[in-house]
Order: sequence, then C-alpha cells, then structure tokens
Amino acid sequence: MKKLIFLFLALLQGGLCAAQVTVKNMLTEDQVNPICIDAAAPRFSWQLDAGSRRDVMQTAYEIKVTTYAYLNKGKHESWNSGKVLSDQSVFVPYAGEALNSGKKYYWQVRVWDNAGKASEWTAPASWQMGLLAPADWKAQWITPGYAEDSVMRPSPLFRKEFSLTKKIGSATLYITAHGLYHAEIDGHKVGTACLTPGWTSYNKRLQYQAYDVTDMLKEGRHAVGVELGNGWYRGFIGYDPKPNLYGKDISLLLQIEVTYTDGTSETITSDGSWKSSTGPVRFAEIYYGATIDDRAQQKDWSTITFDDKGWSGVKVQDFSKTVLVATNSEPVRKHETFKPVKIFTTPKGEKVIDFGQNLVGWVQMKVTGKAGDKVVISHAEVIDKAGNFYTDNLRTARSQDTYILNGDGEETFEPQFTWQGFRYIKVDNYPGDLKAEDFTAIALYSDMAPTGTFSCSNVAINQLQHNIQWGQKGNFLDVPTDCPQRDERLGWTGDAQVFSRTATFNMNVHNFFTKWLKDVAADQYASGSVPFVIPNVVGRSATEGPGASTGWADVSTIIPWNMYLAYGDKRILENQYASMKAWVDYMVAKSHNDLWNTGFHFGDWLFYSVDDDTDGSSAITNKYLIAQCFYAWSTQLLINAATVLGKEDDVKHYTDLLAKIKDAYLKEYVTPNGLISSDTQTAYVLALQFDMLPENLRLQAVERLVQNIRRYDNHLTTGFLGTPYLCWVLSRFGRVDVAYQLLLQDTYPSWLYPVKMGATTIWERWDGIKPDGTFEAPSMNSYNHYAYGAIGDWMYRVIAGIDTKSDTPGYKKIIIKPTPGGKLLNAAADYETLYGKVSSHWKLNGASTDLDVEIPANTTATVYVPATDGAKLLESGQPMAAQAQAGYLVVNVGSGVYHFSTVLTQP
Repeated sequence: MKKLIFLFLALLQGGLCAAQVTVKNMLTEDQVNPICIDAAAPRFSWQLDAGSRRDVMQTAYEIKVTTYAYLNKGKHESWNSGKVLSDQSVFVPYAGEALNSGKKYYWQVRVWDNAGKASEWTAPASWQMGLLAPADWKAQWITPGYAEDSVMRPSPLFRKEFSLTKKIGSATLYITAHGLYHAEIDGHKVGTACLTPGWTSYNKRLQYQAYDVTDMLKEGRHAVGVELGNGWYRGFIGYDPKPNLYGKDISLLLQIEVTYTDGTSETITSDGSWKSSTGPVRFAEIYYGATIDDRAQQKDWSTITFDDKGWSGVKVQDFSKTVLVATNSEPVRKHETFKPVKIFTTPKGEKVIDFGQNLVGWVQMKVTGKAGDKVVISHAEVIDKAGNFYTDNLRTARSQDTYILNGDGEETFEPQFTWQGFRYIKVDNYPGDLKAEDFTAIALYSDMAPTGTFSCSNVAINQLQHNIQWGQKGNFLDVPTDCPQRDERLGWTGDAQVFSRTATFNMNVHNFFTKWLKDVAADQYASGSVPFVIPNVVGRSATEGPGASTGWADVSTIIPWNMYLAYGDKRILENQYASMKAWVDYMVAKSHNDLWNTGFHFGDWLFYSVDDDTDGSSAITNKYLIAQCFYAWSTQLLINAATVLGKEDDVKHYTDLLAKIKDAYLKEYVTPNGLISSDTQTAYVLALQFDMLPENLRLQAVERLVQNIRRYDNHLTTGFLGTPYLCWVLSRFGRVDVAYQLLLQDTYPSWLYPVKMGATTIWERWDGIKPDGTFEAPSMNSYNHYAYGAIGDWMYRVIAGIDTKSDTPGYKKIIIKPTPGGKLLNAAADYETLYGKVSSHWKLNGASTDLDVEIPANTTATVYVPATDGAKLLESGQPMAAQAQAGYLVVNVGSGVYHFSTVLTQP
C-alpha cells in the first residue's frame, strides 16, 4: 500500500513539474549574450516552453538585472521590473539605472502562465555594453611606419608586446580598422569573424567589434598582432571600380580592457609604441583576388618569442572616433564546406574543379612543391557551351588567387581579405595531380540563424527553394549585395527591397537589416533622395546626387515595414521614420498636380524583351506609371508607420495625399473601362497590389492580367518590380490556378527554367543561359542574383500558408492558411519565429486533407484547413467545430501541436 502511495505521489509530482512552464532562448537585442551593445535601453526576448500543453499564454513576467563586483564578490541590482501583468515576451525594454560603458550585466526572468503557474527563475543570461562615448577610446589610430608600396599595397602587420601582472578576471578586446583586420593574440586568431569590421558608410558610421579574450590571457607576457587588408575602405570598389573611396590610409584602432580579480584594471592600446612590417599577403583586392607569397612569411610574428628588431615603427593619426558604432549585426563567418564533385580537363586543356554548388567564399588548398612555385586559382560560375572555363561575365573582376610556395613541406593556402562567387575553379601550375582531398570550397556569409524550411512533392520547386536560400547566403555578406562575382557586389537597394520579406523566412535578418537600414538613412541625400546602392559609393558628396529611382529608393519605406511585420520590432519604425518621411516628401517635391513623372528610373528592370521586336512582344511598362504606383505604396507605408507610432497629424496629412496620388494615377494612366495605358503584366500587378484602382475596376483588371499571361502562353513577362507581386495578385483575386501555372512553368521565361538548366542559385536574367546553351550578354549576366527569388515569399505564405496578422505583427497572432494547387500532393514549412517554431504541413488524400500544425506558446492562431463542400473537421481523430469559409474549415487555436483532417459526411 505504501508503495502505491509513493508511486501516486511521484506521478503527481512529475505531472506538476511537467505542467510548469519554463523559459528558454533568452536574447538581448536579438542576440545570445552579446558583448557589444550600445543601446541605452537594451531589449529582452525569451520563449516559453510548455512541453505538450496546449493553449499556453504568458500573463505576467518579472525581470531582474544585476552586476558583479570583483572587489566585494557581491551583486548589485540595476533593475527589477517587479511583476508586470503582460503577455509581452519579445523586445521588452530595460528600464533601470543608466548603463555604464564596457560593463557586463546579467539578467534573469520568470513568467506566469494562464494556468496561474510561475516558472522558476532562469539561469542568468548576460550582455556587455560597448564603448559608449569617444572619450572611452584611449587607443590611438595607427598606420604603418614604413613607406607603403603604392601599387601592390601589401597587407601590413602590426604587433605589440605587453605584460599582465595579476590574475585575470575578465578581458575584452575592442577593435576596428580603416580596411579589414585579422587579429591574433599569442599566435591564435581572435574570434571567428571574417571580413571585419564589415562595410558601412565609413565616414558616418564605422563599426567596431568586441571580443571576450579572457581565456586567451593570463598573468605574464603576451603579444597581440593585427594584419590589415584594403577591403571596401580603400580597395577598388563600385560598378566603375576605383580605389580610395573612403580614404588612402590603412589604419588600426585597438584597445584591450583587462580587469583583474582584485578589482583593479589595465588598458592596452594601439599607440606609437607598436611595430609594423609586411607579411605574405602581397596583394589583396575584393574584385581581383589575392597574392600570397609564403616566402615572405614571418613565422610566429604575433607571439612573444618573435624578434621584431627589424620592423618599422608606426605613425599615430588623428582620425575620427565620433563615427564609431558598436556592431549589433551578425559578422561574416565560415559556414558550409564543399569537396570537389568532379575534376576534369576542358577541351582547351584547362584543369578545372567543380564543387557542385554556386557559392560565395574561397578555396582552401593544400600543396607540396618547390620554393617559388606559383599556383594560380581562377574562379567561375559556369562552364560554356563547349565545356570550357567561362569568366567573361566577371567583367574586370580578375577573381584570381595566386599562391607562391616556400617549399617547406605541405603548405595550406586560403585568402582572408577577398572572396569570390564561384562553382568552378581553374587551377594553373599546380605541382602534381589535382586531388579532391587537397581542395575545399568554404562558404562565407553573415552568421544569421537559419529560420525557415520549405519542401513539397515537386522536386523542381524544392530545387528552386534551395536556389533561393543559396542566393541569399551568397549575397547577404554584411550588406545585401546584388551579386557576388563580378566587379560590382554592391548593396543595390532595389534588389534588397523586393527580396526582403522572403529573406525573413530563410534566416533571421532582423539585425542584418537593422544595421543596413541605418546606412540607408545615413547615406540618404539632404533632399530625401535615396542612392542606388548602400553604402553609397556613387556621388557620395552630392546634396542630391544620382538616385531616386522608383522601386529602388522605396527601400527606405518597404524594408522597415517588412521588418516590422516579420519581427514586431517597433523600434525599427522609430529609427527609420525620418528617412521614410523624407523619401515620400522628396516625391511630393518632384510631383506636379500629385503626378510624379520626372527624373531617371530603372523601371521594371530586366523584364521580358525580344530582340528585333517587330510586333511589340516586349513587355515594356511606362516608367512613370510604375513611379506613380510606388509613390502611392510608399505613402501608404508611411501612413502605416505613423499609425503604429501614434503620429496622428501625419496619418491625416498623408492619407489625404494618398487619395490625390491615386486620383492622379487614374486620370493619367487608366481609361474609364479600366484599360491601363501600359497593357503589361507589371502594370496590372502593381495597380492591383497597391490598390490603385477603385473596387469596381479590379476584377476586370484581373481578367486583363490573366489574358495577358495567356497571350504569352502562360509565361510571366515581369521584371524586378513586377515579379514579386505577380502570384500574390493572382491568388488574392481568386486566380491561384494561374499563379500555380506560372510557378510550375519550366520554359523561358519562368522560375523553373533556370532550375531545368541546372542552376543552383537564382539568376539575374530569366535566360542567363539560353536554351541552345549560349549566354546572355556578359556585361550583365550574374548567376547568383537573388531578386527573382522573391517568389519564395509566396511559396511560404500561400502554398504552405504561414503568415502573421498585420495588426499583431511578429507572429504573435498567426495565420495558417495553406493553398493547395498545381498538382502538388503535399507541402511542408517550418518557421522559427521569435516565439518559437511554427509549422504547417499539408497532404492531400483524395478528397480529404491532412494538416499538421505547430503553434508556439504565448501565441494564438487562426487555422484554415482546406476542405471540400460538406466536409467535417477532425483534430487528432476527434470531431472539432469549425466555420466553413470559401473552401476552408476555420478554427481558432492556442499554442500546441495539432493534427487536422477532413472527412466527407455521408449523403
């Protein structure tokens, strides 16, 4: 009997423990234990883990923030929120005492759920403040003390020896550069980031990074060494490449803050006592590649045993520290590696390696040979029709790495101050046979957490999804570049805005775009015009300068709003509101009678066009018609942002303006019967997507759009600006059948045509490789250019059906509304929101549908289960009440895992 009682009590206790909610995935400013925060009020986020329980909501939270003092071994409480009755678990702002530069803080949270149960306090998470004021930088800018080679500009080496006299409690290294840096302490690399400090509008915003180097230091003597590269700062950059766009110097700023266990501290800084020299990197440029001569290696140069008597001193410079900003976005890091899938000799006799994937990064090579042997690696995306190595589309970008051996056994080479976009490499002068084990391709991209997956029963669509993700990986390299291979690699604003919502599904781009948008605002001209590329390397000193192209400059309104929808971060709108408003006001200033029909515009870039167009088949859309549509859309987004931020006067002013913009559009471009003056897919798509037409003209416009698609034998003809919205408009207005026809089309022009041609990334042009195997014009023909990958947004939010309600963004209130079609038998998507994982997996079983759904704790969802007329809904085999609605059975659910199925009732 006693055993039964104990068993019962044990089971009861286990059940109570299982029922208690726990807190996980604690983030500060959307980062795990960051050490470089400069926000005056950092924000905290966490997730609830409710186990197998359903319908779990947070009803209250309590946060406490403490610091730790070495001297008295005690804790100081900087803030205690007390119990706050709120379901907010994302971006909860700190509201305690002022935060101190360089100081480390610890925070814990406990929550109460809607069953009245409180969680345990979490284990402490932490964050560390950056250097918050210029005066906090005791370091001095230094440049090489020797006369630089002004042609090859070898990478300089800097070093400094120092001693630490006591036991180390903590140590943080702060560093930035004019150029790129690679830092070492005692011969070991500091951190895992690459291509730091990244690319910003350097003269206005120069990032610095912080590294916890406590474990790298101990009492005694040490050496710190830094190697610099030209990078974006003074290297050749731009679509007409020029050097020294930000300055001619190459400089270092470094500071190590050491706190001893007795509470005292010491600071090691870059100053006039450092030494400088050069090493094996004899040349390094982003577009052109690197030359690394191992004969110039200075072995152990960053260690205490190295003799630097032959080194030069350094020059101290008075460069600005007021532009320094903490890095809050993810750095570029190494990711996937690829071994050769094929090694072959081309008809021209070239030795070529195929890595099987178009990627961005570099190749690590192992080689054994004689001193002075010179191995050259060239990079290419494709092989030409004859089977030869093809680099014409790289334009002036040499994309070539040269390695000179020192002859001392097996040597390993890889660059660090350049990168290339490639699938294939050509290897010249390699001493011996090419072997797969000696070559590894390494992918580089910003270290954004993967968040979304998508798959379905169609293998071509799955490959398209693969290509979309790899297009993003290759081009999200600290800034959202247009392409990664030719002499460009710039933050083109149009490409970024059309892809931005798709990007949020594949990876967590919250911090990535938050950082880049600050450069959008920083480089915006005084007139409100927005440059074509950010950071701006075109006409940077002009008051207005080139820019203001519709669909490109609208990046200033579109991406902030998309980030707000995806992450629910109101601060993005606060930060960018002045930029958003300035852009709309620019269009107002350039308009006449509310019609914007002036200035340069790229238009519907790379739309379908026909050579020797004798019958008007090219899908040309009037650029000013497009401009008027985006004028309205940006104004609408500004109204949306003003509404969220409580700017009632702006809401009224711009709402009145929007009505005038749409009226001017109708008068100028639309006949009374609804024919748009440019009778193209893009014209109708933009008119419908941006609600430019009164309701009584919308359905006829949809019919005109469908008929246009039929005229082109069920092919799209849209370019960069029309394509992202094409399937959205069709499905919104009841023609999802046509949307699926376009998605599944595999002849040119279509999304699946490049897939059929063997693409592993998204192409810049619909026909980058023509059906006969020849290429489009090499002057503009990238095979890794993500803009057309914007179809991913429709795949995730319509096919799989995962979306957020716009009035409660960030997936606090979720919509699950899958849309079967196109002969797909199933589709599945998983998405990691800031609250946890959302899943929508559907499968057709004859006339019935199975739908597996996961909703994270502290959220709710409206689920639309596809169903035929007369079907009933089951959940985990049990009948469930639902509302029938236009081909769906609709239910509202709380958090949990659900298995829905539909069954036909008997007649």
